[in-house]
Amino acid sequence: MSPSAPGRADAPVAPAPPVPPAPAGRAVPATSVSPTAAGLWRGGRSVLLVVVVMVAGALATVLLSGSGQGGRPLDPADASLSGGKGLARLLQARGVRVQRVTSVAEAVSLAGRAGPAGSTLLLSSGFPLTTDEAERLATTPSDLLLAGVRSRLWLLAPGVGADGEARARSREPRCDLPAATRAGSAHLGGVTLTLPADAVGCYPSGRRPTLVSLRTGARTVTVTGDDAFMSNLRLAEDGNAALAMNLAGARPALIWLTPPEAGPRAAATGAAGFYDLVPEGVRWAVAQVFLAVLLLALWRGRRLGPVVTERLPVVVRAAETVEGRARLYRARRARDRAAAALRAGFTDRVTPRLGLPSGAGADALVNAVAERTGQAAPYVGAALYGPPPADEAGLVALAAYMDFVERQVGQS
Repeated sequence: MSPSAPGRADAPVAPAPPVPPAPAGRAVPATSVSPTAAGLWRGGRSVLLVVVVMVAGALATVLLSGSGQGGRPLDPADASLSGGKGLARLLQARGVRVQRVTSVAEAVSLAGRAGPAGSTLLLSSGFPLTTDEAERLATTPSDLLLAGVRSRLWLLAPGVGADGEARARSREPRCDLPAATRAGSAHLGGVTLTLPADAVGCYPSGRRPTLVSLRTGARTVTVTGDDAFMSNLRLAEDGNAALAMNLAGARPALIWLTPPEAGPRAAATGAAGFYDLVPEGVRWAVAQVFLAVLLLALWRGRRLGPVVTERLPVVVRAAETVEGRARLYRARRARDRAAAALRAGFTDRVTPRLGLPSGAGADALVNAVAERTGQAAPYVGAALYGPPPADEAGLVALAAYMDFVERQVGQS
């Protein structure tokens, strides 16, 4: 039943006017809702860009990490940029026996069996040295080469200590130490060192040296401000290779002390935790993926722009919507809902004409309508707030009466 046609119980629905045919020679353009190649590219190019950046970062990490043991600094078995395999190969070609150890106990044992020619014990900055271990190393007969070591220097090299920061760059020896004068300029820095009496200081930064060599009893102790000049990355620059070979190859044997491994060997001894077993490359990959997801979330979560208008594929007339809803009310016999819709529409249209606020009560609305139209207040109240009609005839009568009252309000 259509509320818009009062007074008729079954009003016929007028057919929609026919759509005029398109002019000859002109085709009506069809609107396709299927995705196109251009739309797919615009929607997926951001995701593709993120994937390309992640793949490029992973490839760069793999290429820069080399084929060593995960990039262990100054490890004679590591061929990465930070490793020391290049120096180890040069020393072995020169006839120096390079012995790689991972514990102070093993290093002290090898130093005691070095023979009359002696050995050199190389300790880099990456080794976690304790006070007891430093005391044990200080009693060995081997020469000490402390590359970048800053802790426990008072035990290993009495009188030598870190004095200040120094930028790593190419420096001239400016001393009479044979190992330095034969090598020439070298890439040194890190920290400057205090120079005790009867010691030789080379490669100065300002007034302080970055390399100190001193005699302690029958052995030589050499301290450098950093150990980067011995790595695979810096070995071919300046005289770094010559300086490293002169310092580390002064004896027939080199005991190279490297940090303990965190991997399957450490797991076998129970010295490594779960995270120690995860390769370093996997951690970097997880960090890159997390960063990519965070950037993607920030990008996709930005403030929305203005609403984009688009042509609707189907235009539905307002009259068709009203008739369709009326038919639904009639099919379900929802006379109460139809009456409520008629009364709500009447109230919304009449209230502004009467000069009443939108929140006016029922009594104020009924009295104002009765006063304006001359209708009896009980009739108006029953029409607006009475019970729902009992049948279709009552609903049609209610719609006709409210239409009549609304016209009276508009004419008065």
